[in-house]
Amino acid sequence: MRKSVQVLLIICAVFLASSYVAAHCEIPCGIYDDAMRVKMIAEHITTIEKSMNQVMKLQGEKPVNYNQLVRWVTNKDDHASKLQDIVTQYFMTQRIKPDATKYQEKLVVLHKMLLYAMKCKQTTDLDNVNTLRSLLKQFEDLYFEGSPK
Repeated sequence: MRKSVQVLLIICAVFLASSYVAAHCEIPCGIYDDAMRVKMIAEHITTIEKSMNQVMKLQGEKPVNYNQLVRWVTNKDDHASKLQDIVTQYFMTQRIKPDATKYQEKLVVLHKMLLYAMKCKQTTDLDNVNTLRSLLKQFEDLYFEGSPK
């Protein structure tokens, strides 16, 4: 009986510790690197583009290598999700304040980025990638306006 109580306590401790770790990003720690996050988004866009190109290439091969095809689709979707996470959890949740200059314009561009990342998950249309790049540039210009990157 004593061992089962110890195991239960260990499980509770691990659960509580993991919920504390997950919350770290939303505490006011003051550790921000906005330019790095923009570069990360750009890298995700490039990875999405490469994944789309690989998917289209693999679809045209005979016989179709479904293993590789699934891997590239998954990679494309994962990077689109990571982009969405940076937009929402980093910029929209932590960095864009309601009293910021051009608040609405920043939110509109970020929301469009979320939508085009979703479209990248749904298709292999490279126009969506190009639109994402354009939106990132718009956001970068709005966000860093008048300040060094």
